[in-house]
Amino acid sequence: MNKHLEQLIELSHVDKEIDAFEPQIEEANLQYDALLATKNSIITDINAFKQEIKDEQIKKHKNELHLAELSAKLEENGRKSAEVKTEREMKSLQLEEEIAKEQVSFANEEIERLEKLIDHKQNKIDELEIKATEIEGILSTVKVDVDIKLARIDEDRKEVFARKEVLVGAMNQKGLSFYQKIRRWAKNTTAVPVRNQACMGCYMAISDKVYSDVIKGEEITMCPHCGRILFLEPSDAIGA
Repeated sequence: MNKHLEQLIELSHVDKEIDAFEPQIEEANLQYDALLATKNSIITDINAFKQEIKDEQIKKHKNELHLAELSAKLEENGRKSAEVKTEREMKSLQLEEEIAKEQVSFANEEIERLEKLIDHKQNKIDELEIKATEIEGILSTVKVDVDIKLARIDEDRKEVFARKEVLVGAMNQKGLSFYQKIRRWAKNTTAVPVRNQACMGCYMAISDKVYSDVIKGEEITMCPHCGRILFLEPSDAIGA
């Protein structure tokens, strides 16, 4: 097989190995990222509950102030009732007192409702904080495992990059430039095998002449349909 073709094929295999590290890194981080996302979601929920509690405490305080005003008004009405001189004044005072009492009742009910709501949300916060603490503990353990996996992957990747550096250094720069142009769009299918007389990049059948050139391997042969570099796999080459 043509030396330059061998180098291009080997380079395509090395590039595939390099690209394969990304999903390995993503997989290694997957559990940690999922736990971290869960923890962040819990923290978001906790903060939302805390804000809701603040809003409800403000509403409760307003009701308490209103209740104090109503109590003062009822006391004042009590004093006024002793000074009432006409039936009309008495009825007017009684109406004010009834309205005030209704408002007192409503304010008390609202305060009670808000207190229950605040307690319920505080209990939710307590539960979520326990979960967040548990996840934080798991995260520490998982982080150690992830760091070990990533360190191993990094060592493997350095070894592959070193192989690529040696290979690229020995290659004809014109051939390397030609390979890189195809790789920009073909990615990991820059150099593909021929099977059943078809390009495994675009899956189109190639002519007998092109297939014959691929079998010989004396020159770099490109697929006439897609422009990828074609080669024959070792097992197929033996059969040919």
